[in-house]
Amino acid sequence: MADSKDITLKIDDRDVTVPPGTLVIEAARRMGIEVPSFCYFPGLSLQAACRMCLVEVEKAPKLQTACTLVAMPGMVVRTSTPQVHEARKGMLEFLLANHPLDCPVCDKGGECELQDMVFTYGADKSRFNEEKRHQPEQKWSEAVYYDAPRCILCFRCVRVCDEGMDVKALGVGARGSQSVIIPNGEDHLDCEECGMCIDICPVGALTSGTYRYKTRPWEMSYVSTVCTHCSNGCKTTLSVRNNEILRANNRDLSGFNKDFLCVKGRFGFDFTKHPERLKLPLVRRDGKLVPSSWEDALAEVSRRLADAHKTFGPDSIGFIGSNRTTNEENYLLGRIARASIGTNNIDHHRTADYASLIAALGTQAATAGATMTQLYEADAVLLVGHDPTEQSPLVAWQIRSAIRHRGARLYIVNSKSIKLLRKASGFAEVPEGREATAVRWLAGGEAQLDGGTIERLASLKTSLEKESNVVIVFGAELTGAAIRDLVKFGSSLPGQTRYMALGDYANSRGAADMGQLPDMLPGYVSMADAQARAKFGALWEAKLPEKPGMNARGMMAAAAKGQLHALYVVGANPIKTFGISASGKPGKLDLLIVQDLFLTETAQLADIVLPAAAAYEKNGTMTNSAGEVQLVRKGGDVMGTRSDFDILRILSYQLALRGLGQAIKLRTPEAAFDEIRKSVPGYDLAMATLFLGEAERTAPVSAANDTANFDVPAGSIFSSGDTLFTSGSLSRYCTMVRSLPEAAEEVEVEARP
Repeated sequence: MADSKDITLKIDDRDVTVPPGTLVIEAARRMGIEVPSFCYFPGLSLQAACRMCLVEVEKAPKLQTACTLVAMPGMVVRTSTPQVHEARKGMLEFLLANHPLDCPVCDKGGECELQDMVFTYGADKSRFNEEKRHQPEQKWSEAVYYDAPRCILCFRCVRVCDEGMDVKALGVGARGSQSVIIPNGEDHLDCEECGMCIDICPVGALTSGTYRYKTRPWEMSYVSTVCTHCSNGCKTTLSVRNNEILRANNRDLSGFNKDFLCVKGRFGFDFTKHPERLKLPLVRRDGKLVPSSWEDALAEVSRRLADAHKTFGPDSIGFIGSNRTTNEENYLLGRIARASIGTNNIDHHRTADYASLIAALGTQAATAGATMTQLYEADAVLLVGHDPTEQSPLVAWQIRSAIRHRGARLYIVNSKSIKLLRKASGFAEVPEGREATAVRWLAGGEAQLDGGTIERLASLKTSLEKESNVVIVFGAELTGAAIRDLVKFGSSLPGQTRYMALGDYANSRGAADMGQLPDMLPGYVSMADAQARAKFGALWEAKLPEKPGMNARGMMAAAAKGQLHALYVVGANPIKTFGISASGKPGKLDLLIVQDLFLTETAQLADIVLPAAAAYEKNGTMTNSAGEVQLVRKGGDVMGTRSDFDILRILSYQLALRGLGQAIKLRTPEAAFDEIRKSVPGYDLAMATLFLGEAERTAPVSAANDTANFDVPAGSIFSSGDTLFTSGSLSRYCTMVRSLPEAAEEVEVEARP
């Protein structure tokens, strides 16, 4: 329904109604009318450099640029008259004057905007007789190459680096027709290496080091999936040929991240073809890991788990899951632990306290969580702890965009000086590790803080109390009661306050949602809830244990004391994550089983290693930190591996044959997600939305009450402190990312307990 303030104009003899301030180029696009442009890009400042968007406006003395022309009531616009056609054809003639005609070898051939416009307007002749200028191609980094003769000086790259990324790594050198794009390091880039400049370039001036001269666009298939690195859940489109991933980008602007991807999302896919990928199961014989068949390896896994169960009991076995595997795989792992083995010893590396946030929100849990889009739409953002630029790049992008486009205000409580301080309206610096204490003070509680800190917090609080539509974002610095205090403070602010807890990895939220917690079933249902326990028990055809199990640290400590005899690890590296010495198998474990992509420190000590498929090689769903679920789709394939879903499903059959639980009859991830939708609180999602490639937010149900326990065991929740160039154990196998100059000084970060 049109707003009463909307205006109506006529474009190509058709009426269109748009909000005030809409540009003519956008109004035309709403009608399905293409107005070509090279320099214009939504979200960036207006340039009007290429003049391709010229249109006729009734009563105007000359052609106007549609990318800078604001629609006015009663305006009459024509986009395809002979005069407009000739003007665009003439502009193309100028652009081609020095443009090399190397389309057959240009990486942008087949998806080049200049090439498309030449085909459309038929600029097949040139009146210029001068020899074209030639300049050698420049290598700005391992990821970015620049070919100056191809550049049409649209300045998209300069603007997205300056305005969008707040990096300012690109500029313009010389003047007029001699102008060239120059990097900030004289002959190289010194930046975040996000590659935004490559994908936003309309021609082949900027090209990718991962894709150069390898294939043509029409030879590839395109798979839309979710990035496997941080917890923001960016949509990425994988370009695949012969089961090999050759490129990642998001040029179709699908997903809430639109065109944004960070360095890991755009270049961090080559771990899939790393020579150290595991491709055969390994079983320890005579002290050495030797190749085995899948049949023998899985048979030995089930036999030895059954032996441990019979000899030492179910609580002698532990499971450590992954925050990179899909929801369906996490669900199956929990089912095997609780229904087949009969233990609640299941956990994962928790990098954010989602359970406490949902408990603190209580009845508002389903609506008070902020989505990535709502973060962009916020009038104000309070950031407590964390460094989004390094750890959650999309969150940083959304905050910068909200400030740039909508005039939002950013307030920060942190012990560190982070990049986003450049954009902050208020900053309360607190002593290291005292973020929780600061939040307690904001909520009106007693807190031992120095006078300067209290003064800064008081100033920030006064400013926040004038805001409404606030989104509060926080990291692993806040857990348990501190999150309850944060929600108490947020509830005192005017208007609707929303919250977002930031974890580290692609499915950190999904792992918690699916019950990879020692005291909670899927959907954050307490194991003490007899009714819920009976419900899942009936579904899984087993009597579930009531006593809470050990968390990940507890399991590792129990293994050191000889109290845990078998440990099953899926897609995790607890030897490194929890700081256990890698000099030998943890403690006195009789059995260590690992499912992973590579021979990590933990896998090197295992008795049995099962080669798993990567997130880019499987189907399923993942849930980002904002609780938004998206489909994961299979792109590439590696011979010899199996998805964690298939491994766990087959294992359930093997265990059932040995009298442990019932076989899981869910044959596909789709069938598993159907069961999740029916059984896990908050996951009854609209499948149509997911099939369209969009995100659907969960609606968690909190069972919290006034006596809810927010005590969180020390050390059970902590961030790995990853940077833009690290991603836990996966970092060392991302060859392109690790080759970048900015990553050379980075030490691989796995965890900071």
